Amino acid sequence: MIDDIKTDAVTRMGKSLESLRHELAKIRTGRAHPSLLDHLTLPYYGSEVPIKQVANITAEDARTLAVVPWEKDMVRVVEKAIMQSDLGLNPSTAGMVIRVPMPPLTEERRRDLIKVARHEAEQGRVAVRNIRRDANHELKEAAKEKLISEDEERRGEEMVQKLTDDHIRDLDNILAEKEEDLMSI
Repeated sequence: MIDDIKTDAVTRMGKSLESLRHELAKIRTGRAHPSLLDHLTLPYYGSEVPIKQVANITAEDARTLAVVPWEKDMVRVVEKAIMQSDLGLNPSTAGMVIRVPMPPLTEERRRDLIKVARHEAEQGRVAVRNIRRDANHELKEAAKEKLISEDEERRGEEMVQKLTDDHIRDLDNILAEKEEDLMSI
């Protein structure tokens, strides 16, 4: 019983780490890459869809992305979604093509990106803590139903806390690497 709860918690916490790595990979370090816009969603016929489901995104050169919506009506919507994103980009439209120039990373922009990275890391920490809460709740339920003893429950909670501490330390290490990467020129 306790091993099942531990295995579930380890799996879910590992997924939180992977999610953070994926989110931090989107934070650019200077080059234009189509995956920078992957997390953007926009309204499309009444539902929110990822930008790559309504447009083709390519890197024109090292500093410019080209976004070509598949429908003419979507040009303004896509442009607005890019402007309102947390990436600080200013797209320019020429017919059906939306060009997104990547501004050079100034000191101020680097600090803004670090704030975004820290926000993502904090969301990862919250996710890990929520997983800890769920695991502890399952342990309490098992103890209440007399499936495990109170001592086993206490040991289980200590084990879950150790897992939580380990995963939060890993999250902090990932964040530190990204901050160092962003601050290096």
